[in-house]
Amino acid sequence: MTLRASNPPLAIAFMLTATAFIAGTMLMAKTLGSDLLGDPLHPLQISHGRFLFAFLAIGAAAAVMRPRLTRPDLRLHVGRTVFGWGGVTCMFAAVAFIPLSDATAISFLNPVFGMLLAIPLLGERVGRWRWFAALMALCGALVLLRPGPETFQVAALLALGAAALMGMELIFIKKLADREPSFQILLVNNALGLVIATLAVLPVWVPPSGAQWAALAALGVLMATAQACFVNAMARADASFVTPFAYVTLIFATLYDLLIFDVIPDAVSMLGAAIILTGATLLAWRENRMRA
Repeated sequence: MTLRASNPPLAIAFMLTATAFIAGTMLMAKTLGSDLLGDPLHPLQISHGRFLFAFLAIGAAAAVMRPRLTRPDLRLHVGRTVFGWGGVTCMFAAVAFIPLSDATAISFLNPVFGMLLAIPLLGERVGRWRWFAALMALCGALVLLRPGPETFQVAALLALGAAALMGMELIFIKKLADREPSFQILLVNNALGLVIATLAVLPVWVPPSGAQWAALAALGVLMATAQACFVNAMARADASFVTPFAYVTLIFATLYDLLIFDVIPDAVSMLGAAIILTGATLLAWRENRMRA
């Protein structure tokens, strides 16, 4: 990505804002998947709301900004959106049953899955340090799964599946990033995502309550704003500098869970999250060394 005027402090501010909003989308999804605002909504309906209102927000921005668009590669966009929609839906299903901190920590595995999938799909070579980082992060996920007859979290498998699907999405994003403008990628992704989510939600759609409509709108707008903040952060500083700040999402998710659902992470959650973050950080460090 070609930088605009380099501004590291502003890049940090954009990234931290993005992390707060991303954690906010997880909070909205958990609220909608519980009985706080009425009967719990199906994860397919929650992801439909995410794409509906995100598309409206990004579409409105496009109408005002009138960005220059190029001919999109629909094959890559459809692949990226199918896996992204599947990952988001699985994650929204997971957060209804497990702590936000656990789901968020597991979501940090998506670059690990992206690395593993890049071997057969992109022909990338992986050195021993990257393998070590990936195995470390996967061990952290195993800790969060809490293997055992009385402690195993089945819903955590949904979060793990979401990370794998979003890892596959990264493969398509890598291919798109060098071909199309960032805003166009967001616009096309949310437009196609809305079509897919609408078709998927038809069998399970029920009329949301007024409060649920408001939460769905907040979910979509928060996601669109988070995406915009992320793109702006990446445009104002090197990825190697600003990407580690994305892990602050875990802090916001833990805080939201504590304030809204009175959930305090236990020792297992903190250990698993620490192992995943260490592995993900090591992987990011090696990726940056490889690019240097």
